[in-house]
Amino acid sequence: MRNVLGWMTVLVLCCAAAGGTVEEKPDARLLEARAAFDEATKFKNAGSYSEALARAEHALALRQDVLGGTHPDVASCLNLVGDLYRQRGDLVQAESVLQRALAIQEAALGDNHPDVARAVNSLANVYRSQGLYDQAEPLYQRSLAIQEAAHGGNHPDVGKALSNLAVLYVNQGLYGRAEPLYQRALTILEANLGTHHPDVGRMLSNLADLYTHQGQYGRAEPIYQRALDIQEANLGPHHPDFAHSLNNLALLYREQGLYDRAEPLFQRSLAIREAALGKSHPLVAQSLDNLADLYTDQELYGRAEPLYQRSLAIREVALGNNPRDVAHTLNSLATLYAQQGLYGRAEPLFQRALALWEEALGKNHPLVASSLENLADLSWVQGLYGRAGLLYQRALAIWELAGGKNHPDVARTLNSLARLRLAQHRLADALPLYTHAFAISEQRLRQEALDFSESRLSSFLQYLRADEQVLYSLLRAHPEDARVRRLALSAVLLLKGRSVEETANISRTLYRNLGARDRDTFERLRGLRTRLATLSLAGPGALAPADYQQRLKTLADEGDALEAGLAKSSAPLRALTALPPPAEIIQRVAASLPKDGALVELIAYTDSPLVPKPNTQLAKTPGRLRYLALVLFPDASTRAVDLGPAAPIDLAATRMRAALARRDAQFQTSAQALYRLAFQPLLPLLGNTRRLFLSPDGQLGLVPFAALHDGRRFLLDSFDFTYLTSGKELLPRPQETVPSSSVFVLADPDFNASPRTPLPASGNTPPRASPSDALERFFSTARADLSASNWVPLPGTRQEAESIQRLLPQAQVFLGPEATKERLLHLPIPGILHLATHGFFLEDAPTPAGSRAVGHFGALGDKPQALSPPAPLLRSGLILAGARDTAPDSGKPSRPQPEATLVTALELAGLNLWGTQLVVLSACDTGRGESKLGQGVSGMRRAFVVAGAETVVMSLWKVNDETTGVLMEAYYRNLLAGQGRTKALREAMRSMRLTRAHPHYWAPFIAVGSDAPLRALGPIP
Repeated sequence: MRNVLGWMTVLVLCCAAAGGTVEEKPDARLLEARAAFDEATKFKNAGSYSEALARAEHALALRQDVLGGTHPDVASCLNLVGDLYRQRGDLVQAESVLQRALAIQEAALGDNHPDVARAVNSLANVYRSQGLYDQAEPLYQRSLAIQEAAHGGNHPDVGKALSNLAVLYVNQGLYGRAEPLYQRALTILEANLGTHHPDVGRMLSNLADLYTHQGQYGRAEPIYQRALDIQEANLGPHHPDFAHSLNNLALLYREQGLYDRAEPLFQRSLAIREAALGKSHPLVAQSLDNLADLYTDQELYGRAEPLYQRSLAIREVALGNNPRDVAHTLNSLATLYAQQGLYGRAEPLFQRALALWEEALGKNHPLVASSLENLADLSWVQGLYGRAGLLYQRALAIWELAGGKNHPDVARTLNSLARLRLAQHRLADALPLYTHAFAISEQRLRQEALDFSESRLSSFLQYLRADEQVLYSLLRAHPEDARVRRLALSAVLLLKGRSVEETANISRTLYRNLGARDRDTFERLRGLRTRLATLSLAGPGALAPADYQQRLKTLADEGDALEAGLAKSSAPLRALTALPPPAEIIQRVAASLPKDGALVELIAYTDSPLVPKPNTQLAKTPGRLRYLALVLFPDASTRAVDLGPAAPIDLAATRMRAALARRDAQFQTSAQALYRLAFQPLLPLLGNTRRLFLSPDGQLGLVPFAALHDGRRFLLDSFDFTYLTSGKELLPRPQETVPSSSVFVLADPDFNASPRTPLPASGNTPPRASPSDALERFFSTARADLSASNWVPLPGTRQEAESIQRLLPQAQVFLGPEATKERLLHLPIPGILHLATHGFFLEDAPTPAGSRAVGHFGALGDKPQALSPPAPLLRSGLILAGARDTAPDSGKPSRPQPEATLVTALELAGLNLWGTQLVVLSACDTGRGESKLGQGVSGMRRAFVVAGAETVVMSLWKVNDETTGVLMEAYYRNLLAGQGRTKALREAMRSMRLTRAHPHYWAPFIAVGSDAPLRALGPIP
């Protein structure tokens, strides 16, 4: 159901009316009139239209008394009064006054005087506001011609006339005619008025509106931001023009599904308009509609309906009401009813809106297409398929004509038409429509998301996921159809783990190609992440909870802004290495598979009926979470199987992981249960293939498949698993020009040591945060909490490090007081990075004795689940030297310094590991994190992938200190024997199982990423 883009307001640019002629002996009343006229102009420019109108009418009365009713100065007052009536929404009165002004000026000055052009422009503004475009267009054209004849082609009044004509074309959906006028107008205004003039701000806002209507959101947003900056600086934050730009930026965010960004902007715009214009102004009605549309999108119908009703009351009683605007509210209210299944109430409103739009705008306007599409949705859900098809096709033709064949509205209508063809049992007709729609969506993602921060990209991917999941539901319905499998697999390969990949690409481009300014920005971002991590782990301290949360939000918002700037800077270079298009992605990934291997994509998705029963509710009802599996072979052939509902699979995965983590003697029951649900259905698809590149999803990303049991043996004995975030990781990766050959090991940190002073700067050096007094209070609170923590020494990690150094003599090993956070963050790019210490993943779970895990600390207190930081990258990390900062026999209280000793995944994501072949996280829970469906596990694994590591070895539960060292020594021996990075771990696991049969000891680690053998590691330069 289409809730249309709440028709955007536009800012018309008004030419200043003449203030009157100079007389030799002016009448005192004329001097008073001139003062009142000037005051009215100032009030108008400030957005205080009621005060302005009162002063303008006073000036008009004085001039009429002295000069009579036909003097040009009287016409100037009439022009100002008429424009103020328009601004206040009284279009009938405005039209009458402006017609009188025009008649006076034409009689007194002739048809081609600049003052006549201003009067013509003002009257055209009224007709445009009434939706009378046929009457407005010749007036705008006449005004432009007069101004060009009088001033030449580069005068500010020419720029304003061009802009107003472009506004009209946008209102008519004639976007191709509007853009060159806007561009010419902007050039003229900037050249004459400067880049920060209010008229330039209005011009920019209108240009951004055009790009939003065209679906070019990436171009529109920075222009809106620039317009807002100009307007706030010149007009203040309470001006109606500022409210206009806030409203339309919010519309852009709504179109991207960023509802949390859109809502406060809509609310702020509404408040400004109510205060400046009154609660019955048409622009207030528009704001009410837009906010209600947002609530309807989120199915908050109880909040939306009263806003629609209030808007409709304003619009239907307004003098000279615009039928286009009335139709908008009717259409939106009908959408609300339709989504609730109230079709009898919805249809007459849709029909009335369509009739009003067709009469006012013609039959080929985008708003007409919206109405047609909504009626088609209504017909479809009622089983009237023939009628729905005709309406969809007509709407599709209008969208393509107005916005081009790649507009987001085209993709949405294609998906709707495809769904209809499925209802008609016409799969062959539906598939090309779905394929075309997905191609548009992918192109949109590549264009819009190039300058997104990571959090915003994740939100946008979630917004696009609704259409993605339809393809998986289609696959479940038609698993035997190779065309459906290829379409669904294309979506999986391109979208799964996309946010990780894009963020990593920004990092790589930044470190390899960008200049000093961008490097400085990245260093600022790294420092900010350290501050955010410190603040999160330290807790609120003396601050009130609300103030603490606001500080966290401020830091997060600053980080988002810096990330977005870096993304924008790196976008041109990243575009050069873009992913293959949908038509090629499968073939390219298949060609990257070894001949004896297969890619297995496990997908968790919300399954919804593709063809609901007639007369069921049209609203977005929650579907059922399911898993499916797609298999790709080197010859590019595919297989698929539905694994069933997600709930029993997730429960089995959780039980198995818990049984292995606590060394449950009955673990085999859980391992067999998960095998039957999640792996056994794959066997008929795999044939004899035993080398599997596994890309799990959901809770399946948190279990070791090698420990699944088929009733006779572990899968470790029959399959070789290599874990991936997404199958596209198999695509060839650009090799670093100078691969690193260094090996660094940090192990057995001395938790009693004082944190060291900063080390000399290097390529991986972040700026040190300078805590404020408030942050120092946070640190004090954290130190007090940490004093009770049991930071037990880890002798096994020292032995582990020494074993690695014996195998790799060139390794630089940092032990005890040298194993610091400062050291880690200052390391030059390593070839291998091995970290053996306490790890943490913040959740309420017991900590086994002798493990490399930590208990509650920092802001956690005794209730970690309730108080742990919300961001997943802040809830996992490593503990390094100086955690207690006290000598063991001193008797002094511990003084933990989280800012110097705890390193979170958020901070680790800023390392430069481009050229690092292997990172080994030999600690507890380093593979844990928050599972984000379709985007992998957000925690330390994500951090090191984003930082550039080719392969990351990490743990899925709290590991034993003693046996982990044995496992790791075997792993490195296998690596040095030339085995692949994943195979070497499998063989180490098999070796460990000979002495420690329980998978708690041999199965906690998985390797994510490349399975290639290590490239030669020479001596450290």
